[in-house]
Amino acid sequence: MNKPFDKIKLHGFNNLTKSLSFSIYDICYAKTEQQRKEYIEYIDEQYNADRLTDILGEVVDIIGANILNISRQDYEPQGASVTILVSEEPIEQQQTFDVDEAPGPLPDTVVAHLDKSHICVHTYPEAHPDDGICTFRADIEVSTCGIISPLKALNFLIHSLDSDVVTIDYRVRGFTRDVDGVKHYIDHAINSIQNYMTEDTKEAYQMMDVNVYQENLFHTKMMLKETDLNTYLFGVSTDDLSDDEEEEIRSKLTREMQEIFYGRNLPYTE
Repeated sequence: MNKPFDKIKLHGFNNLTKSLSFSIYDICYAKTEQQRKEYIEYIDEQYNADRLTDILGEVVDIIGANILNISRQDYEPQGASVTILVSEEPIEQQQTFDVDEAPGPLPDTVVAHLDKSHICVHTYPEAHPDDGICTFRADIEVSTCGIISPLKALNFLIHSLDSDVVTIDYRVRGFTRDVDGVKHYIDHAINSIQNYMTEDTKEAYQMMDVNVYQENLFHTKMMLKETDLNTYLFGVSTDDLSDDEEEEIRSKLTREMQEIFYGRNLPYTE
């Protein structure tokens, strides 16, 4: 863990920008063309603009912000987008922060001033035309200015969507000055996004980090460890499948998840 920050009095507003970006993937198998169509329709309804607005509204509450404006859109033939501009009542001009006030792993209310801050989500349902694999992706970004951190919403967002594979980027940009004019480029201790995950999240996923500490840039990839095949089947259950069909479908699902996790296509083997 990084060395804790001593409490620092700031000169004016905390100008650090903290951005947390997710790509969350839900994988499914739908054998027939009709089942794939129905899966897309189901996902499109399950994660329509109204539902996504509710999820992002929860994020706003978790990080302690207020909603200024909501823009949302459902698309044809599928997909949705929601963008929320957020702000908070200003606090006293002379601000302070220390490691004890840094973001924790669970939702918690924080009071601070936000400016030029936003939360947005875009969804991308799609299906393979031949082999039955369907992949739903949701891209989410929580970007804040000030001492409020988007890391507060980390665990909530992972658990709010069906998250088989997750890629997360967190970056702190810019600097803020203390009362002596010294620039500070980060205001909390972190050496991995995993520092702010709950234990049940870390136990459920295989994880890989790629971090650039000198740039305050952190990247974590996650893939679910244990899976129940029935949760990945749309329109059928394992009772409807032969042993050979089960094995083939498991192989396809595992391949899809691994390719997304490692970010490359894997060679086919007989």
